[in-house]
Amino acid sequence: MSDPGSRILIVDDEAGIRRFLHASLESRGYSIHEASTGEEALQVVPAFRPDLILLDLGLPGMGGKQVTSSLREWTQTPIIILSVQGDESEKIAALDAGADDYLTKPFGAGELLARIRAALRRVGQQEGGPVFVTGELTVDLVGRSVRLGGEDVQLTPTEYSLLKAFVVHANKLLTHRQLVREVWGGAHYEDTQHLLRVNISNLRRKLEADPTRPHYILTEPGVGYRLRAESRVSAAPSNV
Repeated sequence: MSDPGSRILIVDDEAGIRRFLHASLESRGYSIHEASTGEEALQVVPAFRPDLILLDLGLPGMGGKQVTSSLREWTQTPIIILSVQGDESEKIAALDAGADDYLTKPFGAGELLARIRAALRRVGQQEGGPVFVTGELTVDLVGRSVRLGGEDVQLTPTEYSLLKAFVVHANKLLTHRQLVREVWGGAHYEDTQHLLRVNISNLRRKLEADPTRPHYILTEPGVGYRLRAESRVSAAPSNV
């Protein structure tokens, strides 16, 4: 899914931005479609079936967060928000609505392409199989086993649930609230923030060569965390 040829829908009310993105991405082999409003985007998605959506937050009429929420009712297509609004609260609101990533304008073409590749890799990881591999870390989601450098890693049930959430959404930025919802379900967010921090710390202690300079579980200050996925192999779990 990360290879050029993937279909990308650009949703932005500024024609100049759409032209720039269209030319930049098409020159790299992506198939591009455009929409100028949120309403148009919701009509285009079922027909174009994009592999990824680049969505402006400040659209006229139906805004980007509302479009994201509507799409999440029936599709898990990766959504990268593009916005001039760079404050933390806007990022968190967009991510909580279901966006996969958030890029503040102006941005460089190189960074955008890297974010696109990461989002498309995550789709491939979800579709590929039950064994996730990045660097020295291997997670077997069927066998519920974790190995690091060939050695078994013992995790508590909560630590494993947290790592599983990261694996399922590898390379995706997850907000604190999203992680609490995935791991603790209906628990009150305010009551579980400390538990989240403690379990992140414990996971890093067990998985990172240097927990103070994490390689796998990265912090997005004030927003959340993401699992860095460098490479991945899927295979049927062993019966041995």
